[in-house]
Amino acid sequence: MTKLTDLFPYAFDERYKKPVAYFSMEFAVDQPLKIYSGGLGFLAGSHLRSGYELKQNMIGIGILWKKGYYDQERNQDQTLRVNFRDKDYHFLIDTHIVFPITIHGSRVYVKAYLLKPEVFNTVPLFLLTTDIPENDYLAQTISHRLYDPNETTRIAQSILLGIGGAKLLDVLERETEIYHMNEGHALPLCFYLLDKYKSLLEVRKRVVFTTHTPEKAGNEEHSVPLLNSMSFFNGLTQKQVDEYVQPENGVLNYTLTALRLARRANGVSQLHGEVSRKMWGDYGSICEITAITNAQNKTYWSDPAMDKALAEGNDQALIARKKELKYKLFRTVANQTGKLFNENVLTMVWARRFAAYKRANLLLADYNRFLRIAQNAKYPIQIIWAGKPYPEDYNAINIFNEIYWKTKDLPNCTVVTGYELWLSGHLKKGSDLWLNNPRLYHEASGTSGMTAAMNGSINVSIPDGWVPEFAQHGKNAFIIPTANDLLTTESKDKLEGNALLDLLEHEIIPMYYEQPAKWRGIMKASMSGVSPMFDSGRMADEYYTKLYS
Repeated sequence: MTKLTDLFPYAFDERYKKPVAYFSMEFAVDQPLKIYSGGLGFLAGSHLRSGYELKQNMIGIGILWKKGYYDQERNQDQTLRVNFRDKDYHFLIDTHIVFPITIHGSRVYVKAYLLKPEVFNTVPLFLLTTDIPENDYLAQTISHRLYDPNETTRIAQSILLGIGGAKLLDVLERETEIYHMNEGHALPLCFYLLDKYKSLLEVRKRVVFTTHTPEKAGNEEHSVPLLNSMSFFNGLTQKQVDEYVQPENGVLNYTLTALRLARRANGVSQLHGEVSRKMWGDYGSICEITAITNAQNKTYWSDPAMDKALAEGNDQALIARKKELKYKLFRTVANQTGKLFNENVLTMVWARRFAAYKRANLLLADYNRFLRIAQNAKYPIQIIWAGKPYPEDYNAINIFNEIYWKTKDLPNCTVVTGYELWLSGHLKKGSDLWLNNPRLYHEASGTSGMTAAMNGSINVSIPDGWVPEFAQHGKNAFIIPTANDLLTTESKDKLEGNALLDLLEHEIIPMYYEQPAKWRGIMKASMSGVSPMFDSGRMADEYYTKLYS
C-alpha cells in the first residue's frame, strides 16, 4: 500500500504547504507517457513540473489511457490515418489500491497507478484505470480512449476522474484542502463532496476551477436524465441537483455548474478572463472569475545552449546553435517526408491541434499568392505544418489532407505527423517563426508560442490569448492585423489571410535576409522577454496565492 509519507522526495516550501489535488483529464508529462491530446495536457504537465521545482504539496489525479489519444499515421497516399494501439508503462508503480465506484448503477472497480516524482521531475501523479480483470469488458473500456466519442463513455470517464479521484484521496487518507478542476471534466467530484459534507458551503470552501476555452466543444453538456441514469450525481436526488446547480432547461453544462459549485475560478489569460466573465456573467449564482495566464516549464522546454549564448551576449554562438537545432529538426522532417530543408533558409512552423477555428490553412486561402511567396528564389521560405485533429473531426482531418495535397510538390513546404512532446520540442527549437492565426477570441491562451519564444522562434500571431500580454510588433514578435469584429467569418478569414501574406511578403521575409542584425534583436528580445512571466513557476505560484488562498 502506498504511504503518504513516501510520496514526496522533498520537504514542502512554507508558501505551498496547503494540500492540493489537481484533477485533469490529460497530462503531457514526458514523451513516453502518452496520456494527452494537446494544449490542456501540455499545460497540466508543465504545472506538475513547476510544482515539483517549487516543492509544492500537490498531487495530480488523472486517467491511465490504455490507447492514449491516438497514434497519428499515414495512409498509402500519405493522407492522415488514425490508429489505436495498446500501451504499457513499466515505469509506473502499481499501488495495489483497488476500490469500487458506481457508474450507470453498476459497481465498477478502479485501480490506481503512481508516477513517482523522481521519474520525470513532477509532483506525484496518480493515474486511474478500469482496465482490470475485476470489471467486464464494457467497464474496462472506460479508460481506453482519451475523449471517447461515445456520449455515455465520455460521461463515465468524467465519473472515473472526479468520483474515482476524490475517493482515492479518501482511501489514501490524505487531507486535501483544495480540489482543483483543470477544466470541467472532473465535475462529478463536486457531487461526491456534496454527498460527503452535505453542505454546498463546505464544497465551495474546497473546490476551485480553471476554464480553458470559449469554444462550445470545450464546454461539455448533457441532459440531466442521462447524467442521472449514469450515476453522475453520486446518489443525489433530482430535487437536490436542481437546488444545488439549477440546470438550464434540463441540460447540465459542465462549465456553468463548476462555476456554481466552486469558490473561485479563473480563465487562462487576461483576455480570456474578460471573455469568460462576459460569457457567463449573466448567469446566477456563479463564483468570481479571475485570470491566471497559462505558462510553460522553461526547464523542460528551453535549449540550455541557446540560453547560455543569450546570457553571455554571444550572437555568433546563438545563431550557430539555432542552425544546429534547425538541422536536427530537418532530419526528422526528411525522415518522414523525403524533403530535406536548408538550415540557412527562413523556416516557419504552424503546429498545434487541427481545429477549424485555429485556421491551419489560412496561409493557403489565396493559393496563387501563397505559391508566389513559397517559390520566391530571392527570399526563400520553408514552411512546416504539424498537429493532431480530433480523430472524429473529419473537417479538421480534411484540412490536414488539403495541406498535404496543396504542398505535396513543393520541396520547401510539408506537413508532418506525430505532433507529441518530442516533435513539438524539435519544431520550436528548429524554427525561426511560430505562426498562430486563430479566429480572434477563440484561443483562450495558446501556450505553444511561449515555448517557441524560449527557443528563439519569433511569434507571428493574431493578438489573442496570451499574446497581448507579451507581444510588441517589430520588437519581440509580429502581430497579424485583425479584421472588424462586425464582419462575417468568411470576410474576416479573407482579410486576415491577406494581412498575414502581406506581413510575410513585405516585412518579415525581407527582414530576415536584408536586416540580420534587426532580426537577431527581435529574436533575443523574444527569448529574454518570455521568462519569467511565461515560465510555469510564476503560474504555479499564482495558483497558490490567487486561487488556493
